Amino acid sequence: MRVDFYQLSRDPAETALPLLARATLRAGERMLVVARDDALLERISRGLWSLPGTFLANGRAGEGAEDRQPVLLSNEPVAGNGARYIAFADGDWRDEAAGFERVFLLFDERSVANARQVWRGLRAREEVERRYWKQEGGRWIEAG
Repeated sequence: MRVDFYQLSRDPAETALPLLARATLRAGERMLVVARDDALLERISRGLWSLPGTFLANGRAGEGAEDRQPVLLSNEPVAGNGARYIAFADGDWRDEAAGFERVFLLFDERSVANARQVWRGLRAREEVERRYWKQEGGRWIEAG
C-alpha cells in the first residue's frame, strides 16, 4: 500500500482533490473520497464538476448507482464503486485504509499533528510506502 500525505498550505481540499482524482482516473483507477463533513464533500463535488478543461463525474454514497461512479463521495470508507484508491479529505486517518492500494491523506494546519502521528505509525509497516507532498509556488513537490 502506498500512502501519500498532502499538506494543504495554499489550497483547500476542494481545490487539491480534483487534481488527484483526475490523475487517478487517468491511471485507470477509481477513487473513494471520504470526509465526515457533508459541506466539504459538496464543495469537493462542485470542484470535480468544474475542473478547468474537463469535469469529473462523481456521486454520493447512498444516492444509488454507486458502482458506476468513477469518484464516489462518502462519509464512510466503504468503496461502493470498487475503488482501490481512497482519499481522506478531512485529514482524519481511518484504519480501513489497509484495504486499499493507494491512500491520499490531505491535511491542513489543524490536522498536522494527527498526520505526523500517522506518518510515524506507518513507519514500521514494511508493506507501506509513504510519501510526503507539500505546496510550493502553486504546485506540488515531493518533500523529504
